[in-house]
Amino acid sequence: MELPELTVLSRQMMKEIAGKRVSEVEVSNPKCLNMPLKTFQRTIAGRTIRSVESRGKWLFITIEGSYVLLFNPGMGADIIVFKLGEKLPEKYQVRFTLHDGTGFTIRVWWFCYLHLMRMSKLGEHKLTARLGISPLDERFSVDYFKNMLRKKRGSLKSFLLDQKNIAGIGNVYIQDMLFIAKLHPNRSIQSLTDTEITLLHKSMRSVLTKSVEMGGLSYERDFYGNKGRYGKRQFKVAYKPDKPCPMCRTAIRKIKTGSTSSYICPTCQPLTK
Repeated sequence: MELPELTVLSRQMMKEIAGKRVSEVEVSNPKCLNMPLKTFQRTIAGRTIRSVESRGKWLFITIEGSYVLLFNPGMGADIIVFKLGEKLPEKYQVRFTLHDGTGFTIRVWWFCYLHLMRMSKLGEHKLTARLGISPLDERFSVDYFKNMLRKKRGSLKSFLLDQKNIAGIGNVYIQDMLFIAKLHPNRSIQSLTDTEITLLHKSMRSVLTKSVEMGGLSYERDFYGNKGRYGKRQFKVAYKPDKPCPMCRTAIRKIKTGSTSSYICPTCQPLTK
Protein backbone atom coordinates (compact mmCIF):
# COMPACT_ATOMS: atom_id res chain seq x y z
CA MET A 1 0.00 0.00 0.00
CA GLU A 2 1.16 3.47 -0.85
CA LEU A 3 -0.11 6.98 -0.19
CA PRO A 4 -3.35 6.85 -2.28
CA GLU A 5 -4.60 3.64 -0.69
CA LEU A 6 -3.88 4.85 2.86
CA THR A 7 -5.50 8.21 2.07
CA VAL A 8 -8.68 6.50 0.89
CA LEU A 9 -8.72 4.21 3.92
CA SER A 10 -8.16 7.01 6.44
CA ARG A 11 -11.04 9.07 5.04
CA GLN A 12 -13.42 6.12 5.11
CA MET A 13 -12.32 5.05 8.60
CA MET A 14 -12.76 8.59 9.87
CA LYS A 15 -16.34 8.49 8.63
CA GLU A 16 -17.16 5.06 10.06
CA ILE A 17 -15.32 4.70 13.38
CA ALA A 18 -14.47 8.17 14.73
CA GLY A 19 -16.47 8.87 17.88
CA LYS A 20 -16.93 5.18 18.69
CA ARG A 21 -15.54 3.42 21.76
CA VAL A 22 -13.27 0.38 21.53
CA SER A 23 -14.87 -2.62 23.22
CA GLU A 24 -12.48 -5.45 22.41
CA VAL A 25 -9.32 -6.11 20.41
CA GLU A 26 -8.17 -9.49 19.14
CA VAL A 27 -4.59 -9.92 17.84
CA SER A 28 -3.50 -13.37 16.67
CA ASN A 29 0.15 -12.41 16.14
CA PRO A 30 1.34 -10.19 19.02
CA LYS A 31 4.75 -9.75 17.34
CA CYS A 32 3.26 -6.81 15.44
CA LEU A 33 2.71 -4.96 18.74
CA ASN A 34 5.16 -2.75 20.65
CA MET A 35 3.99 -4.03 24.05
CA PRO A 36 2.61 -7.24 25.59
CA LEU A 37 -0.79 -8.20 24.18
CA LYS A 38 -2.63 -7.97 27.51
CA THR A 39 -1.18 -4.51 28.15
CA PHE A 40 -2.23 -3.40 24.67
CA GLN A 41 -5.77 -4.74 25.13
CA ARG A 42 -6.15 -3.31 28.64
CA THR A 43 -4.87 0.13 27.60
CA ILE A 44 -7.04 0.53 24.53
CA ALA A 45 -10.31 -1.02 25.75
CA GLY A 46 -13.02 1.47 26.67
CA ARG A 47 -11.36 4.40 24.93
CA THR A 48 -13.01 6.44 22.18
CA ILE A 49 -11.48 6.81 18.73
CA ARG A 50 -11.05 10.53 18.06
CA SER A 51 -9.67 10.72 14.50
CA VAL A 52 -7.97 8.81 11.69
CA GLU A 53 -5.44 10.26 9.28
CA SER A 54 -2.75 8.93 6.97
CA ARG A 55 0.89 9.99 6.91
CA GLY A 56 2.87 8.39 4.13
CA LYS A 57 2.40 4.63 4.44
CA TRP A 58 1.03 4.82 8.00
CA LEU A 59 -2.37 5.28 9.61
CA PHE A 60 -2.44 7.49 12.71
CA ILE A 61 -5.53 6.68 14.81
CA THR A 62 -5.91 9.14 17.67
CA ILE A 63 -7.56 7.65 20.75
CA GLU A 64 -9.00 9.14 23.93
CA GLY A 65 -6.43 9.68 26.66
CA SER A 66 -3.78 11.19 24.37
CA TYR A 67 -2.90 7.89 22.72
CA VAL A 68 -2.12 7.28 19.04
CA LEU A 69 -2.43 3.89 17.36
CA LEU A 70 0.12 3.63 14.55
CA PHE A 71 -0.57 1.08 11.82
CA ASN A 72 1.65 0.16 8.89
CA PRO A 73 0.35 -2.59 6.56
CA GLY A 74 3.80 -3.70 5.42
CA MET A 75 3.52 -5.36 2.01
CA GLY A 76 -0.25 -4.92 2.09
CA ALA A 77 -3.39 -5.65 4.07
CA ASP A 78 -7.16 -5.82 3.82
CA ILE A 79 -8.71 -3.52 6.43
CA ILE A 80 -12.45 -4.16 6.26
CA VAL A 81 -15.32 -2.67 8.26
CA PHE A 82 -18.12 -4.89 9.57
CA LYS A 83 -21.61 -4.07 10.78
CA LEU A 84 -23.48 -5.55 13.73
CA GLY A 85 -24.28 -9.22 13.04
CA GLU A 86 -22.37 -9.27 9.76
CA LYS A 87 -20.32 -12.35 8.87
CA LEU A 88 -16.60 -11.69 9.34
CA PRO A 89 -13.93 -12.56 6.76
CA GLU A 90 -12.62 -16.12 7.02
CA LYS A 91 -9.05 -14.99 7.63
CA TYR A 92 -7.77 -12.06 9.65
CA GLN A 93 -5.04 -11.37 12.23
CA VAL A 94 -6.57 -8.35 14.01
CA ARG A 95 -10.15 -7.54 14.97
CA PHE A 96 -11.40 -4.34 16.62
CA THR A 97 -14.93 -4.54 18.02
CA LEU A 98 -16.56 -1.23 18.93
CA HIS A 99 -19.21 -0.51 21.54
CA ASP A 100 -22.11 -0.60 19.06
CA GLY A 101 -21.18 -4.02 17.68
CA THR A 102 -19.52 -2.67 14.55
CA GLY A 103 -15.77 -2.82 13.99
CA PHE A 104 -13.09 -3.81 11.51
CA THR A 105 -10.74 -6.66 10.74
CA ILE A 106 -7.19 -6.59 9.39
CA ARG A 107 -5.83 -9.38 7.21
CA VAL A 108 -2.15 -8.85 6.63
CA TRP A 109 -0.47 -10.20 3.50
CA TRP A 110 2.95 -10.57 5.08
CA PHE A 111 3.69 -8.46 8.18
CA CYS A 112 2.51 -5.24 9.82
CA TYR A 113 3.19 -2.84 12.68
CA LEU A 114 0.46 -2.02 15.22
CA HIS A 115 1.99 0.27 17.83
CA LEU A 116 0.19 2.13 20.59
CA MET A 117 2.00 5.28 21.72
CA ARG A 118 1.40 8.14 24.09
CA MET A 119 1.03 11.27 21.98
CA SER A 120 3.76 12.94 24.02
CA LYS A 121 6.13 10.07 23.12
CA LEU A 122 5.60 10.10 19.34
CA GLY A 123 9.01 11.67 18.84
CA GLU A 124 10.54 8.48 20.27
CA HIS A 125 8.84 6.19 17.74
CA LYS A 126 11.74 5.41 15.40
CA LEU A 127 9.58 4.27 12.48
CA THR A 128 7.46 7.43 12.22
CA ALA A 129 9.29 10.23 14.05
CA ARG A 130 11.32 11.15 10.97
CA LEU A 131 8.66 10.73 8.30
CA GLY A 132 8.99 13.30 5.55
CA ILE A 133 6.26 15.51 4.16
CA SER A 134 3.46 14.08 2.02
CA PRO A 135 3.63 15.09 -1.66
CA LEU A 136 -0.08 15.95 -1.42
CA ASP A 137 0.42 18.21 1.58
CA GLU A 138 -0.36 21.83 0.66
CA ARG A 139 3.02 22.80 2.12
CA PHE A 140 4.72 20.68 -0.55
CA SER A 141 5.09 23.49 -3.05
CA VAL A 142 7.46 23.62 -6.02
CA ASP A 143 9.74 25.98 -4.09
CA TYR A 144 9.75 23.65 -1.08
CA PHE A 145 10.67 20.73 -3.35
CA LYS A 146 13.47 22.71 -5.03
CA ASN A 147 14.95 23.76 -1.71
CA MET A 148 14.80 20.18 -0.47
CA LEU A 149 16.62 18.83 -3.52
CA ARG A 150 19.35 21.47 -3.39
CA LYS A 151 20.60 19.94 -0.15
CA LYS A 152 20.70 16.35 -1.45
CA ARG A 153 23.01 14.11 -3.46
CA GLY A 154 22.63 10.67 -4.99
CA SER A 155 20.15 9.19 -7.46
CA LEU A 156 16.68 10.61 -7.93
CA LYS A 157 14.69 7.41 -7.42
CA SER A 158 16.49 6.50 -4.20
CA PHE A 159 15.73 9.96 -2.84
CA LEU A 160 12.02 9.77 -3.73
CA LEU A 161 11.58 6.33 -2.15
CA ASP A 162 13.23 7.34 1.12
CA GLN A 163 10.33 7.92 3.53
CA LYS A 164 12.44 10.36 5.55
CA ASN A 165 12.48 12.68 2.52
CA ILE A 166 8.96 12.31 1.15
CA ALA A 167 6.41 10.05 2.82
CA GLY A 168 4.12 7.76 0.88
CA ILE A 169 5.78 7.07 -2.48
CA GLY A 170 6.59 3.45 -3.29
CA ASN A 171 7.82 1.49 -6.27
CA VAL A 172 4.42 1.33 -7.97
CA TYR A 173 3.56 4.98 -8.56
CA ILE A 174 7.13 6.23 -8.95
CA GLN A 175 7.42 4.57 -12.37
CA ASP A 176 4.95 6.86 -14.13
CA MET A 177 5.91 9.91 -12.09
CA LEU A 178 9.42 9.71 -13.54
CA PHE A 179 8.20 8.83 -17.03
CA ILE A 180 5.84 11.81 -17.22
CA ALA A 181 8.68 14.08 -16.08
CA LYS A 182 11.00 12.40 -18.65
CA LEU A 183 13.54 11.58 -15.96
CA HIS A 184 15.68 8.45 -15.68
CA PRO A 185 15.45 6.92 -12.17
CA ASN A 186 19.26 6.98 -11.87
CA ARG A 187 19.58 10.67 -12.71
CA SER A 188 21.79 12.57 -10.31
CA ILE A 189 19.77 14.91 -8.10
CA GLN A 190 22.30 17.68 -8.61
CA SER A 191 21.91 17.47 -12.40
CA LEU A 192 18.21 18.39 -12.33
CA THR A 193 17.18 21.73 -13.75
CA ASP A 194 14.48 23.93 -12.24
CA THR A 195 12.23 23.07 -15.19
CA GLU A 196 12.68 19.34 -14.60
CA ILE A 197 11.99 19.69 -10.87
CA THR A 198 8.82 21.66 -11.60
CA LEU A 199 7.63 18.98 -14.04
CA LEU A 200 8.42 16.20 -11.56
CA HIS A 201 6.54 18.01 -8.80
CA LYS A 202 3.51 18.30 -11.08
CA SER A 203 3.66 14.65 -12.17
CA MET A 204 3.96 13.41 -8.57
CA ARG A 205 0.88 15.27 -7.43
CA SER A 206 -1.06 14.43 -10.59
CA VAL A 207 -0.45 10.66 -10.42
CA LEU A 208 -1.23 10.42 -6.71
CA THR A 209 -4.33 12.64 -6.88
CA LYS A 210 -5.72 10.63 -9.79
CA SER A 211 -5.29 7.38 -7.89
CA VAL A 212 -6.96 8.77 -4.77
CA GLU A 213 -9.91 9.88 -6.92
CA MET A 214 -10.14 6.34 -8.37
CA GLY A 215 -10.02 4.65 -4.98
CA GLY A 216 -6.43 3.42 -5.22
CA LEU A 217 -4.88 0.46 -7.00
CA SER A 218 -7.10 -2.15 -8.63
CA TYR A 219 -5.69 -4.98 -6.52
CA GLU A 220 -6.12 -3.15 -3.19
CA ARG A 221 -9.36 -2.99 -1.19
CA ASP A 222 -10.84 -0.02 0.63
CA PHE A 223 -12.53 -0.04 4.06
CA TYR A 224 -15.73 -1.41 2.51
CA GLY A 225 -13.96 -4.24 0.69
CA ASN A 226 -14.22 -2.59 -2.72
CA LYS A 227 -11.25 -2.73 -5.07
CA GLY A 228 -9.73 0.46 -6.47
CA ARG A 229 -9.99 1.38 -10.14
CA TYR A 230 -6.42 2.55 -10.81
CA GLY A 231 -4.74 -0.17 -12.87
CA LYS A 232 -3.19 -1.16 -16.20
CA ARG A 233 -5.20 1.35 -18.21
CA GLN A 234 -3.85 4.18 -16.08
CA PHE A 235 -0.24 2.97 -16.05
CA LYS A 236 1.87 4.49 -18.79
CA VAL A 237 5.09 2.47 -18.52
CA ALA A 238 4.78 0.78 -15.11
CA TYR A 239 4.83 -3.02 -15.32
CA LYS A 240 4.65 -2.99 -19.12
CA PRO A 241 8.02 -4.40 -20.28
CA ASP A 242 8.38 -4.67 -24.08
CA LYS A 243 5.15 -2.75 -24.67
CA PRO A 244 5.43 0.39 -26.85
CA CYS A 245 5.99 3.70 -25.10
CA PRO A 246 2.77 5.75 -25.25
CA MET A 247 4.79 8.77 -26.43
CA CYS A 248 7.37 7.49 -28.93
CA ARG A 249 6.55 3.76 -29.41
CA THR A 250 10.00 2.62 -28.25
CA ALA A 251 9.83 -0.67 -26.33
CA ILE A 252 9.58 -0.16 -22.57
CA ARG A 253 12.48 -1.68 -20.67
CA LYS A 254 12.71 -3.19 -17.20
CA ILE A 255 15.99 -2.25 -15.57
CA LYS A 256 17.60 -2.76 -12.18
CA THR A 257 17.90 0.38 -10.05
CA GLY A 258 19.58 -0.36 -6.75
CA SER A 259 17.46 -2.84 -4.80
CA THR A 260 14.39 -2.22 -6.96
CA SER A 261 13.37 -2.62 -10.59
CA SER A 262 12.27 0.24 -12.81
CA TYR A 263 10.26 0.48 -16.02
CA ILE A 264 11.45 3.16 -18.41
CA CYS A 265 11.33 4.32 -21.98
CA PRO A 266 15.02 4.50 -22.98
CA THR A 267 14.21 7.20 -25.54
CA CYS A 268 12.04 9.48 -23.39
CA GLN A 269 14.08 8.93 -20.21
CA PRO A 270 17.74 8.94 -21.27
CA LEU A 271 20.47 8.89 -18.64
CA THR A 272 22.31 11.81 -20.20
CA LYS A 273 23.44 13.86 -17.22
